[in-house]
Amino acid sequence: MEVEDLSKLARDIKIAYDELHREEDKEVWRAKDYAQGFIGDVGDLNKWILNYSKKPTKELHKKICHELADCMWSILVIAHELNINMEREFLINLEYLKQKYRESSKKH
Repeated sequence: MEVEDLSKLARDIKIAYDELHREEDKEVWRAKDYAQGFIGDVGDLNKWILNYSKKPTKELHKKICHELADCMWSILVIAHELNINMEREFLINLEYLKQKYRESSKKH
């Protein structure tokens, strides 16, 4: 599945939540709200990874998988809210990391 396909699925879920919030007379979430949720997900991810590093279990692995997926969903929704093309930005960042690695490896 391509990044754009994943982004569309993420947006579809976001739209469903928007509708639910409107029906319940709650505020529709924006990028700032998703960013706050993302921070919580990253905290949970960190907690599960730390526990997994001490004693790997299938249950902890399952929790890590879930939190990674939550984080990815948040990132895709935030990107959409801010009109950011994640596929393009990811590829740009990979090139940056490659260049940084090349420069670092030349020093050694």
